[in-house]
Amino acid sequence: MLFLIYSIFPTVIIRVCRLGITKKNKRNNGIALTFDDGPNPEYTTQLLDLLKKYEIKGSFFVVGSKVKNNPDIIKRMHEEGHTIGIHHFDHISSWILSPFQLSKQLRMTEKAIMECTHEKVTFYRPPWGHFNIFTKIASKKYKVIMWSDIFGDWKVETCRNDLLNQLRTTSTENSILLLHDCGETLGADKEAPRYMIEVLEIYLKETIKKGTQFITLKDL
Repeated sequence: MLFLIYSIFPTVIIRVCRLGITKKNKRNNGIALTFDDGPNPEYTTQLLDLLKKYEIKGSFFVVGSKVKNNPDIIKRMHEEGHTIGIHHFDHISSWILSPFQLSKQLRMTEKAIMECTHEKVTFYRPPWGHFNIFTKIASKKYKVIMWSDIFGDWKVETCRNDLLNQLRTTSTENSILLLHDCGETLGADKEAPRYMIEVLEIYLKETIKKGTQFITLKDL
């Protein structure tokens, strides 16, 4: 019961009632592409190449420990105009973090990002979208961003069979789309980002032809 009160109930209440979180872009007609779990030295660089090719800016929620190991990728993200937000220092659920541990995860990740960008960190997305009873207090200095559409792209099979159709049918103007540029987290397939990037290019080609705009979270 204590676990439910500490973790599950706050998550359900915050997400259902949208308390202090953003799940949809209400101020701009563009689509926001967001990417979680990186940076990955192989796939994030490929993704950045793709976004540069189509002159699209994305938003990345990064894992602080991976930032420390791949600072050049974060510097490139920043230099190319992408938005960088917090996704904990370790990819760990808020459900099992104490208030002190949660604050430390946020603080350490912010520090790692700022060492690369020298810019204030504004945005936060908790891993798996999990909150605990203290999240609202610990994250009050950030804008908490969720998503309007999530696709299961952490699995190779989903990327191969379903992702393109999901992107075509669910993404509309004002959407915040969640994809993943690293497959090294619990439950993910390591090579899934490779297939996600291939599908994403097809989707971008089709969508740009329709005149759709892509924005970063800074544009909200």
